[in-house]
Amino acid sequence: MADDIGTRVAVLSDIHGVLPALEAVLAEPDVRAADLVVLTGDIAAGPQPIRVLDLLEGLGERVAWVGGNADRELLEYRRGERDALHDPVAQWAAEQLGPEHLDLLARLPGTLSLSLRGLGNTLFCHATPRDDEEVVLVDSPPDRWREVFTGLDPTVRTVVCGHTHMPFVRLAHGRLVVNPGSVGMPYGRSGAHWALLGPGVELRTTDFDIESAIADVTRDSAYPEAADWADCFLRARATDTEALDAFAPRDGRSPDQQQEAP
Repeated sequence: MADDIGTRVAVLSDIHGVLPALEAVLAEPDVRAADLVVLTGDIAAGPQPIRVLDLLEGLGERVAWVGGNADRELLEYRRGERDALHDPVAQWAAEQLGPEHLDLLARLPGTLSLSLRGLGNTLFCHATPRDDEEVVLVDSPPDRWREVFTGLDPTVRTVVCGHTHMPFVRLAHGRLVVNPGSVGMPYGRSGAHWALLGPGVELRTTDFDIESAIADVTRDSAYPEAADWADCFLRARATDTEALDAFAPRDGRSPDQQQEAP
């Protein structure tokens, strides 16, 4: 675990290869002034994978990387460990990556631990500390949180995760859990969502010109469905209620619990 690195860490999750959204967040004064930018996975699986990876890699040691399930799947597909990816844009993105990008993805750790002022020993992951595609939600029951925390170092006071593309902060078994939401594929409302940590937690949204961003993605990306993809995800056409309903079966809930969930 690293020593206390300062008072400000910007957390960016689920960029999904959307350059205009990433550029808008990186231009934020508080991101520019942060001691560190931590990425919590699903970085490249989208319409502009190379430009996103190159921009982030160009920031050097200002960025700390954690891999997500989509990053792992891109690599597995290119290695021949998967015949196909279920998401068409992810499969297309995987085919665009050069050897240097594949090497970068291969080096991504599954977790990162930092000691942050005000938050203590903080563990960054993509989905849960033990798995890069498990689902936990803002309303996941206590037993579910106990399960996904199994084996976690008892000194960890804060867990930062992504994966579900919806921002929240909650307390679970004495640990503060933070999900910054998604930079490039938000559910529920548009904008690029991220978090600022230290000494507290601030959930942030960066508004940017959606029309211009859709046009930029459509013009820049060779993905055949780029226009429709950008229109859907940059406008956040998937509501938070729809996303919660879709994720609930993967949260270990019984059908009765799913119906009772708010």
